Amino acid sequence: MPAATDTGLRAFVRALPKVELHVHLVGSASVETVLELARRHPEAGVPAERADLEEFFTFRDFDHFLKVYWAVQSMLTDRHDIHTLVTGLAADLAAQNARYAEVTVTPYNHLLDGMPGDELLEGLATGRAEAAARHGVDLAWCFDIPGEKGVRAGRETLVFALRERPDGLVSFGLGGPEIGVGRAQFAPFFTAAREAGLRSVPHAGETSGPATIWSAVHDLGAERIGHGTSCASDPRLLDHLAAHGIALEVCPTSNVRTRQVESVAAHPIRRMLDHGLVVTLNTDDPPMFGATLNGEYLAVAGTLGLRYAEIAQLAGNAVRASFLGDGRKAELLAEIDQTLAGEREK
Repeated sequence: MPAATDTGLRAFVRALPKVELHVHLVGSASVETVLELARRHPEAGVPAERADLEEFFTFRDFDHFLKVYWAVQSMLTDRHDIHTLVTGLAADLAAQNARYAEVTVTPYNHLLDGMPGDELLEGLATGRAEAAARHGVDLAWCFDIPGEKGVRAGRETLVFALRERPDGLVSFGLGGPEIGVGRAQFAPFFTAAREAGLRSVPHAGETSGPATIWSAVHDLGAERIGHGTSCASDPRLLDHLAAHGIALEVCPTSNVRTRQVESVAAHPIRRMLDHGLVVTLNTDDPPMFGATLNGEYLAVAGTLGLRYAEIAQLAGNAVRASFLGDGRKAELLAEIDQTLAGEREK
């Protein structure tokens, strides 16, 4: 089969069943979702007219991204706002033919902002139910620690996760800045989370070097790595990740936008794939970075000249690296195989 560079590429990517493993709930807010929230919360000062909001939402630099992110965060006050955010994400995922997503939620930030825990949990639960019923998208949750807020945030995130244990909670994560925020200080919380059955999925190696990834593996028992971009500079780490099947949640457009790499062409994803790593494609904070899941597949496939089978392999990697049950994994993998077989018959 020839390289996937013809006009059928977009149709193939659209048809491919997909799984998203690295998307932040607050960062997933689309213009439509933010418009609804802004009109509900005029006191937040977020533009409530589409043209103004689109200008506000247009990515300029990382400081501007943070401004937009925290503006959205400020409008999340109760279960209704969380429900709106979850169902908006589900609609966007359905448009990408994504069947399942593991969504990163940072409870500590919401609780710190004054939202009662039961409001957060109710919004997640009703949003998740509507996502499945209305959009055909299954959602699971990763509760993560905002690392910049230290050990207290780690402890309180763990307590909240294990005390409440909402339906769909599958993993425990660590986000926020990496520089100056050592992974090892959070080891006790990850140990307790893993012992309680949650899976370890910390961010590492996005804005720091391979040492952060090594620490995530050794100190936090990472089963997947959020981003992991800097692993390509350490051959021994590449060998370790490949040998142990530790998947990478790669977010190419995000890495370009935050200036961790110059372009998708300069991204180390090619080296990761050539080294046998389990690479998955994800959006991180999609509308805020101008990303879509289909767009990530198209950008990587077009830049690397991937064949259809290689594109399908990326989709399959995400399914296998997910925390879905074996039966649902088998169903999705069979759908991916059928999509690829249909392309071969053309």
